[in-house]
Amino acid sequence: MTNILIAPSILSADFSRLGEEARRCEQAGADWLHLDVMDGHFVPNITFGAQMVKALRTQTKLFFDVHLMIERPERCVEEFLGAGADGVTMHAEGIDGETLSRAIDVIHGAGKKAALSVRPGTPIEAVYPWLDKLDMVLVMTVEPGFGGQAFMADMLKKVSALREEITRRGLKRIIQVDGGIDERTIAGAAKAGANCFAAGSAVFGSGDAKEAIAGLRRSASNI
Repeated sequence: MTNILIAPSILSADFSRLGEEARRCEQAGADWLHLDVMDGHFVPNITFGAQMVKALRTQTKLFFDVHLMIERPERCVEEFLGAGADGVTMHAEGIDGETLSRAIDVIHGAGKKAALSVRPGTPIEAVYPWLDKLDMVLVMTVEPGFGGQAFMADMLKKVSALREEITRRGLKRIIQVDGGIDERTIAGAAKAGANCFAAGSAVFGSGDAKEAIAGLRRSASNI
């Protein structure tokens, strides 16, 4: 598979030196930086908001992949775009259809990428009505809200079904997976049709981020 995108998840970084961690990812060859925004309602944990994204924007030129694990994400899409998000992912479970359509238009109006995500318990068909408007779909391979969880291999059926639907429509869409991604699990996800991989512990828990990212890329490419 070509055009593999590796997106280290800042959730697993050392929060006492996030700027340095972001620069380390860029120097190590990452394509994107995955930024998990949690509100304590849609998911149990709270992480950070637009001010943190804005501060990190000064530290790196990496593509900012902002994943809004929040209720009613449409309320703050513009704020995160203004803070430096290059792509914004909303959850299908957290927004109604008409509101989602408007939010996608706002993101595209800013010249950025719009994505939709589904939790493990949500059928992948929930994103199908929006495929023509989306740039990316994120299939969660863990329950959202916590880092370091085990990869849920049964979610790859969703990835395969989604890739088939995208191909059937003649579209070019990114499929991202997030949760439990390492050199072992990334190969199966890539084979199923994913081409963008949010990886936290596999990168930030490694002593050599450059080798960790290169290893992930090799494993995803050798299918």
